[in-house]
Amino acid sequence: MQKQGLTTLALQKFKKSLWGVFSFWFIIFLAFISVFAYVLAPDNSQYANQMHLPIHSKQPGFTIDMLIIPNNLSTNQSFLNRMFFGATNPPSEIPITSSKFELHQIKYTEYASEGLQGLEKTVEIPENLETSLRPFIAQKTFYFGTDNYGRDLLSRILVGARISFSIGFVAVFISLLIGIILGGIAGYFGGKWDKFIMWIINVTWSIPTLLLVIAITLALGKGFWQVFIAVGLTMWVEVARIVRGQIMSVKEMQYVTAARALGYTDFRIISKHILPNILAPIIVISAANFAAAILIESGLSFLGIGAQPPMSSWGAMIKDHYNYIILGKPYLALIPGLCIMSLVMAFMLIGNSLRDALDVKA
Repeated sequence: MQKQGLTTLALQKFKKSLWGVFSFWFIIFLAFISVFAYVLAPDNSQYANQMHLPIHSKQPGFTIDMLIIPNNLSTNQSFLNRMFFGATNPPSEIPITSSKFELHQIKYTEYASEGLQGLEKTVEIPENLETSLRPFIAQKTFYFGTDNYGRDLLSRILVGARISFSIGFVAVFISLLIGIILGGIAGYFGGKWDKFIMWIINVTWSIPTLLLVIAITLALGKGFWQVFIAVGLTMWVEVARIVRGQIMSVKEMQYVTAARALGYTDFRIISKHILPNILAPIIVISAANFAAAILIESGLSFLGIGAQPPMSSWGAMIKDHYNYIILGKPYLALIPGLCIMSLVMAFMLIGNSLRDALDVKA
């Protein structure tokens, strides 16, 4: 009954935090976007990788007519697979300036930038289709503009949110798994176990985080999951130190002594009696680690050893477009940068609010 009362009190304190509640719903909103990115993105091809080189680096709100040519390749892709992983064989899109229909043919003029005249080409269409341009010509608006390959920047931003959320969840899970186990052993048993684990912690702590992640990434190879594992393997140290210190401060409490007197195993005492009472600092450090993991992944992608092309990553988008900051198109790098900043700030704010709400001394 007391535990329920403390939980209710913590929730009430958290609800009073304006920035904490706002950050919570903002994170929920971005999580929804990351899960259903391909449903919301204008470009639903895998990784939002539909390129239109003639319209590269266009400003936000750029609108143009597109000639849409259906892909004749057969695919057995299910609706759910397309919804969560993108279309494997999307129709081809060609930017055009003019078009007309003649005898089951579409004659069109390709778009050419900087006032140049585009090439005039012809494409055949099946006779059984409607003899009009309506199914093949569509006006497309790029609300965030296009990147240096002519890809829809809005779609890349939406799909790139998955990388940030995935790296956060996987890294935090790995850090909690390793940190709680090693910190629990060091804090509860002490002695040689504590000295050995603390030696490992101090050695790991002395190595710069980014350098250690780069070394692990190079050892495991470049790739999506390799980066997740590398980031998680470098973030367990903070968790282990927190858990060790908390367990050392509560292991002599009366309820722990009573559990030992009842003959409970050490594993049960740690998992059932100690850990539930030290969850507050673990939750706070998890929120901070989530934000740190997003920043580390962005840094790795900027260095070229994070998520590999054609995957969409906010850090990789900054890397591809940071030169455009001095070329009059800073939004190509600022938009993904603002996305990283807003998500990291949301996790830091919710971590601070949770720290205040879970502080039983306040």
